Amino acid sequence: MPAPFPNRKPRALFVLSPWAFDNIYGPELRGEIAQRVDVLADPIAGDKVINHPDLLAKTDLILSGWGGPRLDANLLALLPDLRAVFYGAGSIRGIVSDAFWTRAIPIVSAWAANAVPVSEYTLATILLSLKRFWTYAGEVKRLGHYPGTQPVAGGFGSTVGLVSLGMIGRRVAELLRPFDVKVIAYDPHFAPADAAGLGVELVSLDEVFRRSDVVSLHTPWLPETEGLVTGAHFESMKPHATFINTARGAVVREPEMIAALQRRTDLHAVLDVTHPEPPSAGSPLYSLPNVTLTPHIAGAVGPECRRLGRYMIEELDRWLVGQPLRWQVSKERAQTMA
Repeated sequence: MPAPFPNRKPRALFVLSPWAFDNIYGPELRGEIAQRVDVLADPIAGDKVINHPDLLAKTDLILSGWGGPRLDANLLALLPDLRAVFYGAGSIRGIVSDAFWTRAIPIVSAWAANAVPVSEYTLATILLSLKRFWTYAGEVKRLGHYPGTQPVAGGFGSTVGLVSLGMIGRRVAELLRPFDVKVIAYDPHFAPADAAGLGVELVSLDEVFRRSDVVSLHTPWLPETEGLVTGAHFESMKPHATFINTARGAVVREPEMIAALQRRTDLHAVLDVTHPEPPSAGSPLYSLPNVTLTPHIAGAVGPECRRLGRYMIEELDRWLVGQPLRWQVSKERAQTMA
């Protein structure tokens, strides 16, 4: 791929929410970007960009992220010279359209960068769950004294189950390698030889729930995965097992999960995502003692968001010299993103 602009800097426009701009592209990263491209204007929110046709007509590149615009036919008509889109966040499903794919404009995403904090959060949560941290901490608070000894799986010889081996699931499996646990996984699209290379045993979804001391969900929300995890899966879990969800709430049949957790008070669920999100007012998820809710913090938050911007600068450097893009997203890949 030849360098796209041999005689001048490309003209770029930041289009995303003000919050995302400050978090993803901090002052240091913005300075680096300004050395590489001509930034046409201050950042513009995605829902306001169509009101700036003069700027859009000059734009070669869009640097975006959360709150970015939907690249539909109306907006693309105002972007005759658009050559690439750098999306400093995860899934691009909400911003692309058929008209965008028809233009064959390269788009890259920081989905791999966002996988880093999610997998780190998951590892920490798995290790704490193997000690039944959530149950013990809650009991101490409720009772006002230490509870009696309770069964604990621990971190030696216990089983961790992963549902889906996409980028995050694979990274979690790799992070678990130094620990003395057995890792099993369900992913009908993952090759057994690749799983063996990860040190993972492929099993059925039912078996993941039945055998694991901790089950961690990493499945994207797609039409075919909605409601994949049922109440029967929770009912089949080992005594004192833990379920972790950092994927999407809609992959779980939430009413069935709640009913199972109400009956199986020995189980625990750590939910960073729900459906709807946040849970509706009065949802039992707020009050069940065997549920720990976190407000969608597994992904990049605070300064971690700068890693997303860093990935975009690295991709911009590749694009500027005509190198293959590492994190380019195809239409087919976009359809499987969470």
